[in-house]
Amino acid sequence: MYIQNRLGLIEGTETMLAQERRMNQISNNLANVDTSGYKKEDITFWEMLYKTNDDQQRVGKALKVVTDQSQGNAETTGNPLDFAINGNGFFKIQTPTGTGYTRNGNFTINSEGQLSTMAGNLVMGAGGAITLSSDQIQVGRDGLIMANGEAINQLSLVTFSDPSALQKKGENLFSLEDDAVQEEAVENPSIQQGFLEGSNVNIVSEMTAMIDLQRAYQSQQKIIQTIDEIDAQAISKVGKLTG
Repeated sequence: MYIQNRLGLIEGTETMLAQERRMNQISNNLANVDTSGYKKEDITFWEMLYKTNDDQQRVGKALKVVTDQSQGNAETTGNPLDFAINGNGFFKIQTPTGTGYTRNGNFTINSEGQLSTMAGNLVMGAGGAITLSSDQIQVGRDGLIMANGEAINQLSLVTFSDPSALQKKGENLFSLEDDAVQEEAVENPSIQQGFLEGSNVNIVSEMTAMIDLQRAYQSQQKIIQTIDEIDAQAISKVGKLTG
């Protein structure tokens, strides 16, 4: 319910809720600092005008989660089933709920001899699922998979004209949520075998943001406390005048 003389409390509470969500996001970024291919998240804040009833309007806080798709550093592993993408592109993954996309190239071979993620989802190639007899393979920078001098398949790398159409769906995967955006094959792909892309989370930046957020949260607490004290004094004075 909109109560005009309590607007300060409403604004302060909304701000604290937004700051709490941002804090949870920073904590999640820090928890995934060692997750291969992880892309950090941020929140953008803006204000919007909306009606609280037929006669009154007020400004509210709007939030939008933004994923930073910048590339992390490539880290050597020596594992022939680890792959890092240089530049644009995502590995195409088949999941039980549809197609997913990831930058995490930490793969394995499942019980049926197919290249898969550690969660068991199939890694897609130009000819569908990739079947391997062993991990003794050579993968070129274009993603072409060779074994014993013969081409087996080619890793399927795709990109998007609008990366913001990708939404995180768990297990370090993205899903395409906008039907107007279509996947496109990556021109001149660049893949490094035996490497993994690291997380793009910067620990120093995230810790600095966390400290700033804690201070801002404490400031909002003091504002709410001050408003509450003013209200208490007003109620007390009104009570004396009408007593």
